[in-house]
Amino acid sequence: QVFLCVTSTLNVALFRDHFVLEDLVEEMKKQSPALTFGRLQPDGQIAVRGSFPALRELREFLLLKAKSLSEQDRREGKSHQRPRRKLGEHGGAPEMRNSIGNARGEAQVVVLDTDIYHYMRSFYPHTFQASGAVISAVTDGDITTVCIEAAGREAGAAHGLRAKGTIESCSVELQKVLRKERISFGEQGRAGRQRCSQLCDRLRARYPRVLLLPCDTHVDVVGTSADVFGFTEELKR
Repeated sequence: QVFLCVTSTLNVALFRDHFVLEDLVEEMKKQSPALTFGRLQPDGQIAVRGSFPALRELREFLLLKAKSLSEQDRREGKSHQRPRRKLGEHGGAPEMRNSIGNARGEAQVVVLDTDIYHYMRSFYPHTFQASGAVISAVTDGDITTVCIEAAGREAGAAHGLRAKGTIESCSVELQKVLRKERISFGEQGRAGRQRCSQLCDRLRARYPRVLLLPCDTHVDVVGTSADVFGFTEELKR
């Protein structure tokens, strides 16, 4: 498995006056079943992960809805008292981007692939240790949201922006070179799984840049193509 997916953040808050946002998200999920959607945040932001073609199709779908909504507004005249309605034939075109900041610039948010996030934490921990900024993360399945806040008012937004840039640059470079291989335990019992774990621990010394993510039914091996291939071939032997 190669990292061929991208994660984008949609901001649908600007359509709050027109639609119930939860209905808009459900419509998006039906339109794009191949995409993975995070939780809709109170501020109208939602993370979406999937292939570039699938995200492009979702974008075109939303742009068509936005165009229809814009034409209807011109015909009817926009009213500030316009009530929200259930999502029917129209929708909104959210802004798509890989990272966002809140309205006042007090915090920055970067959405990462969870495997890449774990790799960065293991081998590039300094990326999340920024002077003048407090960095936290929340993982929701395949998506991890990293929040960067200024450590104090005097620190200003510069520290947060600098930390965000460092995290984004590192994640982009890793996405180009990392690969993940899943090794299933199959029907092995507890003893078999324990033996596999011991073998992985032994091989790790020969492949120090490989990250192992163990689960109950399998172990994920994350690293460069050469390291992952060498590790899994030796483990099979």
